[in-house]
Amino acid sequence: MKNSCKIGIGDLSVTDHKLIIGGCDSTELAAKYGTPLYVFDVRRALRTAKSYVDVLRHVYPDFTVCYASKAFGCVGIYSLLEPLGIGADVVSGGELYTALKGGMPAERIYFHGNNKSRDEIEYAVESGVECFVVDSERELELVNEIAAKPQNILVRVNPGVEAHTHRFIQTTTPDSKFGFSIADGTAEQFIKSVATYKNVVFKGIACHIGSQIFEKQSFEIAIDKMTDFIVELNALGIAVERLDLGGGFGIKYVEEDRPLTPEEYMQNSASYLLSSVKAKNIVAPRLIVEPGRSIVGEAGITLYTIGAIKTIKNIKTYAAVDGGMFENPRPSLYDAQYTAVVADRADAERTHTYSIAGKCCESGDILIDGIKLPNLHCGDILAVLSTGAYHYSMASNYNRNLIPPVVAVMDGKSDYMVKPQTYEDITRNDCVPFTEVVK
Repeated sequence: MKNSCKIGIGDLSVTDHKLIIGGCDSTELAAKYGTPLYVFDVRRALRTAKSYVDVLRHVYPDFTVCYASKAFGCVGIYSLLEPLGIGADVVSGGELYTALKGGMPAERIYFHGNNKSRDEIEYAVESGVECFVVDSERELELVNEIAAKPQNILVRVNPGVEAHTHRFIQTTTPDSKFGFSIADGTAEQFIKSVATYKNVVFKGIACHIGSQIFEKQSFEIAIDKMTDFIVELNALGIAVERLDLGGGFGIKYVEEDRPLTPEEYMQNSASYLLSSVKAKNIVAPRLIVEPGRSIVGEAGITLYTIGAIKTIKNIKTYAAVDGGMFENPRPSLYDAQYTAVVADRADAERTHTYSIAGKCCESGDILIDGIKLPNLHCGDILAVLSTGAYHYSMASNYNRNLIPPVVAVMDGKSDYMVKPQTYEDITRNDCVPFTEVVK
């Protein structure tokens, strides 16, 4: 029987006290596949992705939705999103390779990144990507030199919008490494210089103001600044055919979070852009948006097994799990907050306070500090919610821990999306150098 549960995140439910995701019992998933385990709800992700396309189709005349690959990159995610007509935002040769292998057409791929290598640019040109989002003079020179025919480019600019989010994921502060500043004239000068290169074609401008943004005002300010800049460029005789506003749409990690829905983000930004271009008498550019976290974040959970439980009298109680900063570095990087439930007692009263510790040899390896949970026991399965974005993609083999597999769930079925690593995988590329000297 289904019980009420104040999880309040994603499509999770509780049946007979057990946490259900994608129609699958999370405790059974842990038993079948082991822990730590990333679990990904396919239908949830597809529904969210489709909502971006559907809203824009009814609101804005010309648009492209590009999935921000850095949120969660694997062959499977591209194969799921491609039939929706969605493209991809990639930032490395590895992301480009994975997107192509997953069936993403090159003509839907935008290649971002602030320091693309020569090899990466050669690979992108050879693959026929739709557009380079240029972020340096050196990159412009390389694309022009490598290409045998003109390549579409957008120029990444910094509109100077300080979005209300953690400072580590703000990307348009005055000292940001990303983009050319509009305020000091650098962006204008750089764009004017593009005309001197024969193998590049200027198509428009791009920005990305940050991540995990909850309010619409930051996006409206960005649109104001970007459309003002388009007016300036038009006055110089430079047409702007495309406007890439990036992503940054927030999701719910804890009960206090109040993000807008994808529909609200898109409805507001697209309508605001239309009003802005009309008021400023400029041609409406193709709108490009790059949702990543908002598509996959709430579609994922991570399952752990509770190990050691240690109480420091009058201070705190630690409950250690078999994961940690090697598979979720976000709490250590920028104090990310999470909600968790005990998988077979998901609706139980939360009577005890714990600090959920990882297994890495770092004092700072704390996944959740001070969370209320039912009384824990060694062997309990803990489910941490909203882990579909920036978990698998940021995982490492620190302390030579194995990166967890990803299991996709849908309609009560489960299967690997990313297979488990082995110890052999970790040592596969290791070599013993200078053996003759050692002997």
